[in-house]
Amino acid sequence: MLEIENVVLLIVDIQGKLAHLVDRKALLFKNVQMLIKGIQILDIPILWVEQNPKGIGPTIPEIAALLSDIQPISKMSFSSCRNDRFMQALSALNRKQILISGIEAHICVYQTAAELVDMGYEVQAVADAVSSRCLENKEIGLQRMKDSGVSLTSVETALFELLKEAQGDQFKKIISIVK
Repeated sequence: MLEIENVVLLIVDIQGKLAHLVDRKALLFKNVQMLIKGIQILDIPILWVEQNPKGIGPTIPEIAALLSDIQPISKMSFSSCRNDRFMQALSALNRKQILISGIEAHICVYQTAAELVDMGYEVQAVADAVSSRCLENKEIGLQRMKDSGVSLTSVETALFELLKEAQGDQFKKIISIVK
């Protein structure tokens, strides 16, 4: 089970024109926004990476606006784990559970998730907050992640698993987000 004090949310490459080409983009954007807002309510750290932002463009405004107090980590490798700045930032948090969200499921999300598992992290891919340009590639990415030892979850499953109880201010705030 996910534990608030042990989780990091990783947002991968929801950038530029590519973000607008993914399957079911409106649902993806809505779910990622819900996930970020819920994680912020729970005061869980967020890491945010961008693939070649000079070439692909920045993170889309509707996501970047929620992350305005965090600097994105620019990378050229498909896997975030092959970026020294990312690995230093992740290590500094001293947490072993990773929730991963972003695009594309079959490339950057998959390669990052698989390498994190290889490094001993417990990784959960938020299946309704990842996508690819076509549904088949998203499904392949999710299957490859599962084959690599990544667990699948959803936005609501992850948030309520972290909450543990249906009471308190955080619960009320999260309920208002997922409605």
